[in-house]
Amino acid sequence: QVQLAESGGGLVRTGQSLRLSCAASGPTFRRDAMAWFRQSPGKEREFVATITQTGGDQYYTDSVKGRFTISRDNAKNMVYLQMNSLRPEDTAVYYCAARGGSYLYTDASDYSYWGQGTQVTVSS
Repeated sequence: QVQLAESGGGLVRTGQSLRLSCAASGPTFRRDAMAWFRQSPGKEREFVATITQTGGDQYYTDSVKGRFTISRDNAKNMVYLQMNSLRPEDTAVYYCAARGGSYLYTDASDYSYWGQGTQVTVSS
């Protein structure tokens, strides 16, 4: 069983930065692919970024490429999402997700474990 807990959300202005953290518990973290998704009111959950088990490969949705960076620290069971140049359209609840495997999964249905989410609000 994997448990995930996100933190680091908040209210920022356009152009500012935030770093989200996801603390993972469970014996399989180092074997799990990890991802960040987000969901705005009235919209479906949207893929943001994913990273492989070792952190060697990452993949991003087009709208965040060059602005967001996903990383992980397997020694600390942590995953991070560094978000720079934030825009109002980045406003959403951000979720951390985990699944076994070594590929770059981008569909929410691919992930078995989810955190409770952290709110990110970007004002214009």
